[in-house]
Amino acid sequence: MSIAKVIENRQQQIITCTPTDSVRHAAGLLAEKRIGAMPVMDQGKVAGIFSERDVLYCVAKEGAAALDRAVAEVMTTPAITIDPAQDALHAMALMTRRRIRHLPVVEGDRLLAFVSIGDLVKHRIEKIEAEAEMMREYITMS
Repeated sequence: MSIAKVIENRQQQIITCTPTDSVRHAAGLLAEKRIGAMPVMDQGKVAGIFSERDVLYCVAKEGAAALDRAVAEVMTTPAITIDPAQDALHAMALMTRRRIRHLPVVEGDRLLAFVSIGDLVKHRIEKIEAEAEMMREYITMS
């Protein structure tokens, strides 16, 4: 199953920030939208990822003064991205191997979606449950 299939009917508004936004502003967006990470967009391209971990690490290191720094100074860069044609299992393996929980889905330079490990696990479970139901129906009809 491709990532394109996972995101095909998604009506997701992708919350983003820019490299020049303050950490305070970006952290506020994460809290307000109740999300764990967001792509950092610079001139229409994914420049990095800003996550709860980035906030935690910079505040632990520098205290409250870190909140006035630019996102560009604390974001995770370069962003690890995935093409929509890639297999969802490949994406899950990539996320596990790289110890990340979010992937921008990018075609060329265009951001199409932002998927989490939870999105992929949910999709995988739904697929397995559907296959199990088909097997149960097949067995009962035999």
